[in-house]
Amino acid sequence: MAKSYFTSESVTQGHPDKLCDQIADRILDEILRQDPESHVACEVTAATEQVHIFGEITTDARLNYEEIARKVIREIGYTQPGRGFDADSCRVNVDLHTQSPDIARGIKRKNADEMLNAGAGDQGMMFGYACKQTESLMPLPVELAHSLVKRLESVRKSGELPFLLPDGKSQVTVEYEDGLPKRIATVVVSAQHTEDIPLRELRDQVLSHVILPTLPTAMMSPQTEFFINPTGRFVEGGPAADSGLTGRKIIVDTYGGYARHGGGAFSGKDASKVDRSGAYLARYIAKNIVAANLAERCEVQLSYAIGLAEPTSMLVDTFGTAHVSDEVIQAMVKANVDPRPAAIIQKFALTEPKFSKVSCYGHFGSNAIGMPWEITDIARDLIR
Repeated sequence: MAKSYFTSESVTQGHPDKLCDQIADRILDEILRQDPESHVACEVTAATEQVHIFGEITTDARLNYEEIARKVIREIGYTQPGRGFDADSCRVNVDLHTQSPDIARGIKRKNADEMLNAGAGDQGMMFGYACKQTESLMPLPVELAHSLVKRLESVRKSGELPFLLPDGKSQVTVEYEDGLPKRIATVVVSAQHTEDIPLRELRDQVLSHVILPTLPTAMMSPQTEFFINPTGRFVEGGPAADSGLTGRKIIVDTYGGYARHGGGAFSGKDASKVDRSGAYLARYIAKNIVAANLAERCEVQLSYAIGLAEPTSMLVDTFGTAHVSDEVIQAMVKANVDPRPAAIIQKFALTEPKFSKVSCYGHFGSNAIGMPWEITDIARDLIR
């Protein structure tokens, strides 16, 4: 049997980059709640005792951006003064302006009849992926990595492990045989903590309260390795130790590196940006193909040009696992899916405030259950 290994990572809400993603998406949701037709490209940076909100926003909504940022920071758990970053004392700088008229010209239309032909807000290529490794049709390593940091967050916020602080990471390596998951080979968890917890106790507590209750026993073996805070001390964390920026965790947001990525980030962008809406549609197409049992795994690429509604290309790749040709599958997709950006927005209701729900722990898979791009409603149509 051919043996291989694949590794994916995830991060907690308190990771500096993820903190920025969550602020940006909370701002987006609050804007859409007041003005669904808004155009938003919001970026956030975070560093020691400061947050900077900047970018282009065109909206009739009226928001207190500083208040939103502080609320998100507080909810994540950065509330202790004297650690270099907390919700009450950090500076919040806001530097926003309206969208470029040159971009707006490409996506606006004069009347309702033309709305579905509204062009893409930018050029770019997006990838979607699905496979049968998990019930959510996601690669196993990234789903396990997300589960670990979710559990790490849970035991911190509940007080079950009171020594934990907001920053943290996970990493899971899965061993494959002939392309199928065989066992968990390696687990890494790095958890920010208070100064008073001895390292051995921290490792024992994280193993027994986070790792073992989370990972499937059937996938473990005596050879599975665990590395908990491998450098030892992790007291300084969050933006005080490492600056954060929106869009720097795009692999965590998607497929953990198991599939290709077009390079565009999601957070802080309204759905006229195909970086977001196109990636959601590509996942939707790939998932429905696999759910229809047309293939064991599938990757879909879409590409768009600014100002044009129709994609410049679509590619379906089933890696030789399909029961019919990829060309036939692609024809089925074109007959059942409208890939124009305005049609995607309409189908998935992307002018509604829903993006904060997926700004951490992944935009696809088990973390996005109930999101419209995760629904397999056309699987039956694809096999008729």
